[in-house]
Order: sequence, then C-alpha cells, then structure tokens
Amino acid sequence: MKKSYQIEVDCAACAQKMEEATKRTEGVKDCVVNFMTQKMNVEFADGADRNAVMKNVLAACRRVERDCEIYI
Repeated sequence: MKKSYQIEVDCAACAQKMEEATKRTEGVKDCVVNFMTQKMNVEFADGADRNAVMKNVLAACRRVERDCEIYI
C-alpha cells in the first residue's frame, strides 16, 4: 500500500535525511521525500499497521529535524 503525506521540512538536506530515516523504519518498504512539494510518499510493507508505522516514522524524522511535521 502506498500513501502520500503532506510534510513540513526546512531544507532539502533535512528532507533527504528524513527519507533515509523513513526507509530504515520497520514496516516501510520504500519512501520518497520531495522537498519542493513538501510531500512524503511512503510504501508500506505487506501487513504493516500504517498508523503505528507512521508514528515511528515521525519519531525518526524528528531525530533529524526537531520541528518537522508529517500531517497524518
């Protein structure tokens, strides 16, 4: 399953780091973060609980940039 999320991130370098952190999160099959459009496209692993995974993704992204936001 794929889902797109509106995000708020301050710089392209942080967006790249958020993408990498999301890809390492359990339950995520793939992720693409686009700084210009402020969107995160996440592909979830089969059987993953999307809401639980996104809570972990947000926590991982906030370790990269404390004030980032993912509108879930």
